[in-house]
Amino acid sequence: MRPYTLKQIQTFIEVARQRSVSKAAERLFVTQPAVSMQIRQLEDAFGVPLIEPMGRNIQLTHAGEAFLTHAIAAMGQFKELEALMAEHVGLKKGRIDLAVVSTAKYFIPMLLVRFGKLFQGIDVQLKIDNRENILGLLSRNEADLVVMGRAPANLDCEATPFATNPLAIVAAPDHALVRRKRLPFSALADYSFVVREQGSGTRAAMERLFAEHETPLNVVMEMPSNETIKQAVMAGMGLSFLSLRTVRHELASGHIALVDIEGLPSVGNWYITHMSQKKLSPAARAFKDFLIEQGGALMDSWS
Repeated sequence: MRPYTLKQIQTFIEVARQRSVSKAAERLFVTQPAVSMQIRQLEDAFGVPLIEPMGRNIQLTHAGEAFLTHAIAAMGQFKELEALMAEHVGLKKGRIDLAVVSTAKYFIPMLLVRFGKLFQGIDVQLKIDNRENILGLLSRNEADLVVMGRAPANLDCEATPFATNPLAIVAAPDHALVRRKRLPFSALADYSFVVREQGSGTRAAMERLFAEHETPLNVVMEMPSNETIKQAVMAGMGLSFLSLRTVRHELASGHIALVDIEGLPSVGNWYITHMSQKKLSPAARAFKDFLIEQGGALMDSWS
């Protein structure tokens, strides 16, 4: 077997994740020929094809599927090695692979700025996606730490709350419900909602809430981002259910209004999460401690 490199394995994982050489090249900030060469050298090292063309994209061969599973596991082991060695360096430098659900993008940058002022040598690589995809990163050990609004029930994780997450019904300021007070939850059955996509934590929380109140949910449109939903609400397309952390500017400016529903806001928590068996590097441990000790107060003063 010919020698192969970690860079080749990392390139293959990105190509497999994107199902495209060109998209992988964009994510890795290299040229398409460079990516193709790395894959070709990896295939030569093992003597088997790992990818094959499928239209304008690629698909994995059977060998490629098996290789991907073990490559991801191997990279997780290398992360553990990096964490072990980092203990000999302390907190002068380090790297954290942080993944957050999309709603957290409204406060995570502020927290990262504050953390960076305390630990200037730590590099944070941030990934933002919906809950379903973030859970995949967590379970495959592709993220050191994850920020999400509900602890996963089916993974062996440590999930520690660090801030509140109030969620409520919002509407355009001229919506008929805005002028009414202390409405029963059942009053929402007569109105249309614009909602997050399936796989979103906000969508799941909304569906649980409507089910608990035995109230039908009339979905007029699904949208993949909170920003698009806010614009739809302001345009009068319908009501929505959002984290109040995401609409602080719109509420303050009067572009969006709260609907006064009995029992709302529904107050949950934001959690900092990692796999139970995960050996956190000093850098990751410092960020976790920072969120637990300071995250909630900083977010309350921010929003």
